[in-house]
Amino acid sequence: MPDSSPAATRPLIPLWLALIGAVVGGAVLDAAFPDIGWWPLAFVGVAFALVGLIGRSAWGAVAVGAVFGASFYFIHISWITRYLGPLPWFGLAGIETVFFAVGSIPIALAYRWLPRLLPGDGARLIALPTLVAGLWTARELFMGSWPYTGFPWGRIGMSQSESPLAHIASWTGVTGLTFLMVFVTAAVIEWLRVGRLRDVRTVMPAVVVALALVAVPAFPTTDAGTYRVGSVQGNGPTGYFDPHEPYDVLRSQLAATQPIIDEPMDLLVWPEGGIDADPLSNASVADTLDRLSQRVDAPLLVNAATQRGEDVYNTSMLWEAGAENPVAIHDKSRPVPMGEYVPDRWFFELIVPDLIGLIQREYTPGTNAPFMDVSGVGVGLAICFDVLYDDVIWAGARDGAQLYVFQTNNADFRDTDENLQQLAFARMRAIETGRAVVNISTVGTSQVIAPDGTELDGLPAAEAGAMITEVPLRTGLTPAVLVGGAVQVVIGWGSVLALVACGVALAIKRRRSRSLPGA
Repeated sequence: MPDSSPAATRPLIPLWLALIGAVVGGAVLDAAFPDIGWWPLAFVGVAFALVGLIGRSAWGAVAVGAVFGASFYFIHISWITRYLGPLPWFGLAGIETVFFAVGSIPIALAYRWLPRLLPGDGARLIALPTLVAGLWTARELFMGSWPYTGFPWGRIGMSQSESPLAHIASWTGVTGLTFLMVFVTAAVIEWLRVGRLRDVRTVMPAVVVALALVAVPAFPTTDAGTYRVGSVQGNGPTGYFDPHEPYDVLRSQLAATQPIIDEPMDLLVWPEGGIDADPLSNASVADTLDRLSQRVDAPLLVNAATQRGEDVYNTSMLWEAGAENPVAIHDKSRPVPMGEYVPDRWFFELIVPDLIGLIQREYTPGTNAPFMDVSGVGVGLAICFDVLYDDVIWAGARDGAQLYVFQTNNADFRDTDENLQQLAFARMRAIETGRAVVNISTVGTSQVIAPDGTELDGLPAAEAGAMITEVPLRTGLTPAVLVGGAVQVVIGWGSVLALVACGVALAIKRRRSRSLPGA
């Protein structure tokens, strides 16, 4: 007999209302992130998206997903317009919107296929939320890795940096946190749709996972003492369009260091771009760093653009007085497309030659480890947007990092949400790895973050300043570091394969139904 669509697969609301809900939902989801930071709104925003996708055709899902994605991304990354105007904003937010829209199709298919294949309440309340959460997370993973290095900004899990749920990231990574949050949201929706509100069993899948999110403590890493770190925010002219003379940035950093120069410390940290000359080829700058290291009686962790052969790198350097410097280097592994280099430059110059022409320097991706051994203490590294990439952070921990130093330059995004959103990434990385983080910026906001995500020390934005902080050291690897990659594979590819299996099984079921006598 012909397959009839059960009520569970029909649209929950009309398309026009779903589109309105998508506009609202995208804005609500953005409000879960800094600077507003009302983290419970992440669940509300996801709910708006999912309700609008229930029962949709492929084109209906694209429409709802496009409206939701545009509402979210055009608000969430509006900081791009600070100096470069609307064109890059439209370009990046536009392509993220397209990916979000296309990635809504599998979720809509899950809502149509799985209840037809497994019509029981158990499947509705457990299997369907699991598949929907997996497909949402798979979309995040794809958008965070492609094209070029991807743009893993706006991940649901990253919205929870100041929430009581953030500690789950130490077990599952940010990917697993996204999955669990979407599961709870989808399970609550199915509980309401099933309609048996007085039957406690129907709400248990959502309740059990929600309780786990709240009740499971952070994975404990092992105390390994403290490390006295000096960090300096020079507030120099480090923006792309800031007027400045040669060495102005270096002078700003030196001046801001003066208040702590006689304080005892184990390491002195400067931010990304804290030196506006290449100390590998500039003898006077190298001599300045030698004398500074000697004066503070501690190694320096500094950053500058360096050139080796024909290649230019964004390089963090460990500098010690009396040594063959630099003692160690780390080059940024993922230079920012359209910011630090232009992929397929010939193509984009045909479209926006004036804008592309502003990007003269082409940084080469680094291949050395994001880790340095500083007098026996392991320091994990991430330069600016490298903090977005899970594998960079996990590699540092696996190599023996006992704390992290994140060096960044936010000067091109002064007075925007970008700085606070990136700071939320840093806070989540501390929780995820069970390590303290020294997040030092050229222009702020800079913070020293404890392994549990709390602020130990900080400097306000747009002010020169310096900190001396007793930073806790930790050893031991969290489950997120150990198995985070496997979690991503299982959730990402597993959900896609599960959806394909649903489609195949449903097609077989329909064929068999048509072949029955009297069909």
